[in-house]
Amino acid sequence: MNPRMTFWIPAVLRLVIVLAGGGVIWYFFGPVMGLAAALLALCILLIVQLNYLYQLANWLDHPSSARLPDGWGAWTDIFSRLYKLRRGDERNQAELAEWLARFRQAMSLLPDGVVIMDDVLFLEWCNPAAEKHLGLHLNRDKGMRVTNLIRSPEFIDYIILGRYEQPLTLAVRDRKLIVQIIPFENRRQILVTHDATESDRIETMRRDFVANASHELRTPLTVINGFLEIACSQPNLDLKTRMSHLKLMSEQGHRMQNLVEDMLTLTRLESVDYPLRPERVDMDLLVEQIQQDANALSNGRHQITLEIDGPDIKGNTEELRSAFGNLVSNAIRYTPENGAIHISWTMGVDGPQFAVRDNGIGIRPEHISRLTERFYRVDKSRSRETQGTGLGLAIVKHVLLRHDAILTIDSEPEKGSTFTVRFPRRMIAESFAETSVRV
Repeated sequence: MNPRMTFWIPAVLRLVIVLAGGGVIWYFFGPVMGLAAALLALCILLIVQLNYLYQLANWLDHPSSARLPDGWGAWTDIFSRLYKLRRGDERNQAELAEWLARFRQAMSLLPDGVVIMDDVLFLEWCNPAAEKHLGLHLNRDKGMRVTNLIRSPEFIDYIILGRYEQPLTLAVRDRKLIVQIIPFENRRQILVTHDATESDRIETMRRDFVANASHELRTPLTVINGFLEIACSQPNLDLKTRMSHLKLMSEQGHRMQNLVEDMLTLTRLESVDYPLRPERVDMDLLVEQIQQDANALSNGRHQITLEIDGPDIKGNTEELRSAFGNLVSNAIRYTPENGAIHISWTMGVDGPQFAVRDNGIGIRPEHISRLTERFYRVDKSRSRETQGTGLGLAIVKHVLLRHDAILTIDSEPEKGSTFTVRFPRRMIAESFAETSVRV
């Protein structure tokens, strides 16, 4: 039925009923009573309509489907339609609120910072990454101008010039940030920040690694090429000189070979193509073999003792042999003759641990945090004398990362050092034989 008809037909019927009632009263009680009754009925209808108008006005001030009044007559249809419209609006608002919450949650999980500003750079919203990058606080800084919060001349110039198609590199709070403003809508702008500190550090490490590797390879190659040139230009060298040259060339060749092998080992440890395949590691046998290798390297110049009182663990035997062997060989290289070196495999409070303690030259505190960096040497001249490649502790670090272990270093100059590898309890093999203490 036509909506107009559904409204006017009931209204006309009510009016007809009022007039008919007044006419009946007129007929039985006279015209005065009839008109009075009709007028009273019309006043009642008017008061009802005004009451519904009043309720509608109050509801419009605070619209809610839960408190929409009930109607009578045509008001029933009106309130029913308003209820449907309000329910639709509430569903739309709920959906928008849900999408907004999802958007903010997604933005909150992004590693990059996102700041939403209006056209005059007043802060409207930012995610936690932006708070961390720029030192903002949404609850505190909302509604403030971003240029007053980020006090950087480069950023101000970037805003003034308005060349937003190119990102800006900015140093903020000891971080290297790449920021860019992206205009959207008519009165909104997005400021995106990317923390390039770690990638810049990795790039610096890569450049340093290439430079250090080139430098380490250049020296032995120079020696070998120099002796080869002498051999070519002076074919009649005496046997003693020739043998001396060949010995030095062999030493430099082995040095290059060790360096290349260490670099390949590091590459393999870092590669995702070589995941750790744990196996049961016989720690008694492994530590005893490391002591035997240490005795061979020391050649009787040090007093090396051994203590075994720990369980077997899960891991890769060869990788652990390489890591532990590097720690022990370093102790031998940096401990003077007749020094003492103690190797131990014990069960600690938090899990099993391997330790190497010596009374060697020790390490100054400022060097300890950088010892596991590639090619980092405390004393470069001594490292060359001991034939070190500068990659041993870097290999140790990566092996331990693969085994969820940590390395702690305690050292005091001229008194010695202790390198301790701590494994979590979950790395212990399910069952192991009782071990004994050997000194």
